[in-house]
Amino acid sequence: MSQVKLSKADARRLLAVHHFTPTTAHGVFERFGSVQFDPLKPVGSNHDLVLQARVPDYKVDDWQKLAYEERFVYDGWDKQASLVMMKDWPYRRIYHTWHERGWRKDVLDSHPEVVEIVLNELKRRGPLNSTAFEHQAHVEAWEGSWYGPKLTKNVLRALWHTGKVLTHSRKNGHHVYDLAENIVPKKLLKAKPVNDKESLEFLLLLRHQAMGLLRPGASGEVWSFHIPGAERRQFIEELVARKKLIAVDVEGVKFHALPSALKRLEEHLEPRMVFVAPLDQIIWDRKAVAHIFDFEYLWEVYVPEPKRKWGYYVLPVFYRDKFVARLDSRLSKGVWNIISWTWEDKPTPEMFGALEDAVRKFRNYLGASSLQLPKGLDLKTKSAFKSGFTK
Repeated sequence: MSQVKLSKADARRLLAVHHFTPTTAHGVFERFGSVQFDPLKPVGSNHDLVLQARVPDYKVDDWQKLAYEERFVYDGWDKQASLVMMKDWPYRRIYHTWHERGWRKDVLDSHPEVVEIVLNELKRRGPLNSTAFEHQAHVEAWEGSWYGPKLTKNVLRALWHTGKVLTHSRKNGHHVYDLAENIVPKKLLKAKPVNDKESLEFLLLLRHQAMGLLRPGASGEVWSFHIPGAERRQFIEELVARKKLIAVDVEGVKFHALPSALKRLEEHLEPRMVFVAPLDQIIWDRKAVAHIFDFEYLWEVYVPEPKRKWGYYVLPVFYRDKFVARLDSRLSKGVWNIISWTWEDKPTPEMFGALEDAVRKFRNYLGASSLQLPKGLDLKTKSAFKSGFTK
């Protein structure tokens, strides 16, 4: 099988089944390998939103049980900061090697005495957040940097990125750190080292598994691998030659997929409506989304307000196999405030029933006690929100 040709309609169906077939929270991680982390919480965090779109009865912050009680996942790195599966630890050590290059000169080698103090203090006192350490010196040159001027905090981040310490838990959203050896199961710490080629193959296949269909020309941000693009593309072609990946043409645009992904075309497509996270796997590659779904999406949270087109924290709304609307909302003191709702095209009658179900599930996910709707919302959409919220 040299290449498979799919219509856009087939590609939409494949991706809808792959991404939104309901499963458990554990099943989401088995399906995708990771969930991108983001600290903003207007209606739960990004990782909450990814999970609620697929896990029936999921509630805000349920992910913490998987991370900090079960240790099924841990705070690591994938497409930026992410929750990743603990069992994949040996393959993800390559990220520690990649990240060490960036932290070695300015932090680890420049402040070895503080590195030693931090590691010894964790060993002596157990899990700590960055403000609990006795050493709290500032580095003026780091004023205005991402992690700020505190030396201890930067050392902790360096040790976190290089796998020496991990997130034990969180307190008010902030990392509480511990030595990796106290969190990672001993059998994984002592596992046979995985070489770079094995790790890269694992991560490349996992990225394709996560997305269902993936363009070889997707931006570097989608891949988040510290290797040249040409090297990555060559490796992908080797995986195609070994039949680990299949080349897929979607109406003139090249993608790759795992052989197992194409079998999802045979599965039942459930007509569900879901509110999609802004950093959800299905929209990681915005150019692919535009090509397959004819849907343009921009996360405008860091766009100055006067320049925003849709809103601060807009969630794409997915129904059957299409993006059908956009929702901007906030939760505050139990009130779910709908700031805006915009249909992409004229809604079909069944969409209003699907919206009722989606609103009911999202209310339960948020734990919202009341609903506030915007002025100017059309009567049918308003009725669906009210009916869904009070069911």
